[in-house]
Amino acid sequence: MTDALPPRPRKRVRAIGVVIVGLLALVSIGVLVARLTQHEPDATPDAAPQAAPALARVADVGEDATDPARWATRWPLQYDGYQRTAIKTATTYGGHGGSEAMPEDKLARDPWLKRMFLGYAFSIDYRDRRGHAYMLADQEATGRLSVPQSGACLHCHASVMPLYRTLGNGDVFAGLDATWAMTYQDASKRLHDAGHAHPIGCIDCHAPASMALRVTRPGFLRGIAALAASNAPVPAFSSIAAWRQAGRPTSYDPNRDATHGEMRSFVCGQCHVEYYCSTRMPLTYPWGQGLSVDAIEAYWDQTTLAGGAQFADFQHAETGAAVLKAQHPEFELWSQGLHARIGVACADCHMPSVPAGATQVTDHWIRSPLLDVTRACLSCHRVTEPELLARVATIQDRTHDQLQRGGAALVDLIDTVVAARASGATTAQLAPALALQRKAQWRLDFIAAENSMGFHAPREAARVLGEAIDHARQGELAARALVPAGAAVPTARPTTSTTPR
Repeated sequence: MTDALPPRPRKRVRAIGVVIVGLLALVSIGVLVARLTQHEPDATPDAAPQAAPALARVADVGEDATDPARWATRWPLQYDGYQRTAIKTATTYGGHGGSEAMPEDKLARDPWLKRMFLGYAFSIDYRDRRGHAYMLADQEATGRLSVPQSGACLHCHASVMPLYRTLGNGDVFAGLDATWAMTYQDASKRLHDAGHAHPIGCIDCHAPASMALRVTRPGFLRGIAALAASNAPVPAFSSIAAWRQAGRPTSYDPNRDATHGEMRSFVCGQCHVEYYCSTRMPLTYPWGQGLSVDAIEAYWDQTTLAGGAQFADFQHAETGAAVLKAQHPEFELWSQGLHARIGVACADCHMPSVPAGATQVTDHWIRSPLLDVTRACLSCHRVTEPELLARVATIQDRTHDQLQRGGAALVDLIDTVVAARASGATTAQLAPALALQRKAQWRLDFIAAENSMGFHAPREAARVLGEAIDHARQGELAARALVPAGAAVPTARPTTSTTPR
């Protein structure tokens, strides 16, 4: 017998060829299927700027597409998220309480706020925030409109850029400057008549051709350019440091100079900031000396109004102090915290990626990270959800307690100044106490108006509230020294915290 002969080389080559042909056929089929099913990618703030293929466009949107619904045909997943901002949400210290018609009244919950704002429209109506879908409606419904308000207030509540282009003949900065002397009602009517009465939407943060992130608000563009031009520390913004090192060749422009990561916070910082908005001077972001509470205070202290008077938001109705009113400085407080310094952007926490079928999109249901801890927080923090929630609760509970103590101290200062005036003290004699009221009230309001209950920068919030309490008690002592012996002087109020929602 003879051994079996091995396969002929020709047959082996033929078998290899069949395998190769089969693999090529599979690859071709895969490519064909991919081409047949190709669709426009979901645009997210994380995506690189890229124009959509012409054949994939269902509807074009341009610079006047202020209605978010017009964008839904091309970006339905993002629009679904945006629509959810109309859903009632609440956390322990934030969100929408009250009825479905209007959010809860802060003045009823914390009466010291009303005392702090006497002489200013915020003592008339001051409510909790709601989602972006309500930004314009809630402003149009506020009781603060019962007294004159500036048209510049629309800057952060409506898709106002087409109106700016109209008022400024194409120059949006001139358009903004045209609104501060207008009444709110006049500016609002122009917005409605032009068909652009919509809350903040897609057009305000995205370029319609590419969906690239962009800053549109001229107030922010001026403010961030002033910050860059200063020598203030900017550890959270590497692009400003690089621009300074490059010799400051032109005015800093975030749309040209900022990193993509920075833009994921800058688009939020267009509106979630401290600013001045009234009929006495143009809308101003006070960042020329930095973003800290002290730097902003110094900026306002060195600002004068028409006639040479020191800048103040209002004169307190009971004491006569020229005081400041913080708006909602989330961007500023965040910039002082650890998250900002290590590159965590606003969108990382408030707009985490969510699954959508076979893909991931940035969640446009912008809300508290505490309502979606797994995606918003646990992607970085390797702890359990109960542990993380406990950490947040500790920070916020302590901040809330300090805030209430500060409110009690401020009311004691106000009461003592009133008693001193009733005893014959003059404004000149009370000047030290009034200056301390300005400093205490500014710091207290900075944290009260900021919507994280200290979480954006816990150590900074604790420092600011500690100084607020100290200034208020010093002011109380200064005023008490002007009350004659035997005259009635208010006693210190309890500093127990009110029960949170």
